[in-house]
Amino acid sequence: MKAVVTGGAGFIGSHMVDLLVLNNYEVTVLDNLSNGRVQNIEHHQDKITFVEVDIGDYESEIESYFEDVDYVFHYAALADIVPSINNPLKYHRANVDGTIRVLEAAKKSKNLKKFVYAASSSCYGIPEIYPTPETSPIRPQYPYALTKTVGEQYVMHWGQVYDMPVVSMRFFNVYGVRHRTSGTYGAVFGVFLAQLLNNKPLTIVGDGEQTRDFTYVSDIVQACYMASQSDSAQEIFNVGSDNTYSVNYLVDLLGGERRYIPKRPGEPDSTYADVSKIKRVLGWSPKISFEEGVKIMLENIEQWREAPVWDEQSIHEATKDWFDCLGEK
Repeated sequence: MKAVVTGGAGFIGSHMVDLLVLNNYEVTVLDNLSNGRVQNIEHHQDKITFVEVDIGDYESEIESYFEDVDYVFHYAALADIVPSINNPLKYHRANVDGTIRVLEAAKKSKNLKKFVYAASSSCYGIPEIYPTPETSPIRPQYPYALTKTVGEQYVMHWGQVYDMPVVSMRFFNVYGVRHRTSGTYGAVFGVFLAQLLNNKPLTIVGDGEQTRDFTYVSDIVQACYMASQSDSAQEIFNVGSDNTYSVNYLVDLLGGERRYIPKRPGEPDSTYADVSKIKRVLGWSPKISFEEGVKIMLENIEQWREAPVWDEQSIHEATKDWFDCLGEK
């Protein structure tokens, strides 16, 4: 079987590559290394084909890599809230134009068995229902969420119009080893682990009682793999941990001094996936408990040795546009 993994040198994509190689797939990785790192996949260098290419660049040639491909796993995207507010066109180019280009390339394969899209639970915005089902209203709060939502709409539309076997997987708060350690202020695990390594207080947003559906990366890629092997098409699935955990509880597990900073606009008090559909249709369920996942992160904490160390002042400066754009008018 031939598989293409876009963003395959990145956090989630590299774990997908691990699983595909383990199952003897012929894997081609497309990545421009804006977020990904070759080190994430170098242990497979003799077993995969790596191509450094920007899928959002219409001048780049990507069609040939999809010739006779059986499976496409589309993870390539720009993430994080603040830079999407500051540069929405860049996000549209990567997350929307990039998705259309990959869809068009995959459409030409006569062997395509499944196109798996990495969607985001941020599409729900501030949900009305917890746990949140796939049928909940779509209310993206910032450009990153919007571009991932529009990308999903293109995927489902291409599936409908061109009879492509597509599935969209809405990920909830993915964490795990190889998570990006550089760049802008973003995911809570990266922020906390770098602070912990440097004996700095852990900066907790609001009162820390907000909860998140923290889902370990190996469960995420297993869900994608099972979706690819299933008969399901033109379907959308939530992928979550089947639970939700407070940030204060995460800090309890990590240890360290606490420092509370202002609550941010446009963020829900909870994320919590209703995963009854993926359990019923695919027979998937999460395997890694939150406590086990945090333990794995602490065992690999040295990965965050070179990560930026954020404090109250630098976070305030980094999130100023966030508050200006999404705060009360």
